[in-house]
Amino acid sequence: GILFCFWLYLWSFRLKILHNRRNALFLVLCVFVSCILTELCVTYGLFNVYILPFAIVPIVVRTFFDSRTAFFLSMVQVLLCSLIEEGAAQGNFIIMHTVACIVAIDTLQELTKRSQLIRTAICVFLSYSIMYAALTIIEEGNITAIDPHTFACFAINAVMLSFAYVIIFVFERVFGFVSKVTLVELADINNPLLQELSEKCPGTFQHSVQLSNLVAEAAREIGANSQLARAGALYHDIGKMDNPAFFTENQHDVNPHEVLTPEQSAKIVIRHVTDGLKRAEKEKLPMEIRNFILEHHGRNLAKYFYTTACNNNGGNPIDPTPFTYPGPNPRSKETSLLMMADATEAASRSLKEYNDETISNLVNKIIDGQIAQGLMKDSPLSFRDVEVVKKVFISRLRTMYHTRISYPELKKPAAKPAQ
Repeated sequence: GILFCFWLYLWSFRLKILHNRRNALFLVLCVFVSCILTELCVTYGLFNVYILPFAIVPIVVRTFFDSRTAFFLSMVQVLLCSLIEEGAAQGNFIIMHTVACIVAIDTLQELTKRSQLIRTAICVFLSYSIMYAALTIIEEGNITAIDPHTFACFAINAVMLSFAYVIIFVFERVFGFVSKVTLVELADINNPLLQELSEKCPGTFQHSVQLSNLVAEAAREIGANSQLARAGALYHDIGKMDNPAFFTENQHDVNPHEVLTPEQSAKIVIRHVTDGLKRAEKEKLPMEIRNFILEHHGRNLAKYFYTTACNNNGGNPIDPTPFTYPGPNPRSKETSLLMMADATEAASRSLKEYNDETISNLVNKIIDGQIAQGLMKDSPLSFRDVEVVKKVFISRLRTMYHTRISYPELKKPAAKPAQ
């Protein structure tokens, strides 16, 4: 009955989790491992049941999914395990572990630093201690009934809780999840792959860094995953490392496209998507990051070369297939933001004059054009989200290309006439 209630929650509010067998297996595994460990503690008396870090389950689930799912699963875990406990201790078991799980969820907003996990472990220890003391005084009516050894169990519980990093790392490898910790590590520009990108394609690297700031800010404004957007933007163009000279931002006076046909040039430029995917697979980047490589151009055209080919054909249209990126079109908010930002930031470099009007016109033209072409038809972005994104891009680009004042020259004092 308790598991049915949790299934009903998933079916009503988290269908994506329920329909993903990997996710469903992970959640069920969390519950049954807790039940088995509780059985070993209570029935066979291996050690005190309060040594078990029950709060580690909501922490892990909160890291990979969301706080609401973490709360529901922790309630299921506590209620099922309480059935193993007997007598009056059953009520205390439910109250103390429930409070500890709630405190763990509330104090761990984003697991991006080790200090956050230590803070949560301390808060859980305090919650256990306070609840134990309160319940003992309520039941016994005497403060001397409090057993000091129980606080040692709570301390061991907190220490074990602080090692959740290790469990999160194991689950990431086994179930293919991506935590905030991993995204922060991937977004570190000292990462060897990003260092290689900065050395081979310095222009592309600078472009990627600017995009990461642009999409991260837009993601925060519309409630998307800003850490995922930042990391994905940094890696979306790693396929350019195979042919850096064929991309404008890396060229120095020599343009190799001048001796190629538009079809040949388009093939090389479009190939940076598949080359990037191969490199991502080799480096074992998470699938969530690979999606940025695949979807940042969607099914768009390499317009410069397509237009050139049409002009060479007397202005008549030709088959667009050789000039079309493999796609698919963006299927998440984060990859949609990257497509918008990528085209906007690249086009902004060609503006002759930077002011509010030219930047606003450019942003509206690029994004409205992508929507009109159907590139956003699979995106979960709403019309309101798009308007918010436009405002963020306009504001950010205005800051990036702000006018700088000219420094005055120091005037030399006039020479005094000779006496």
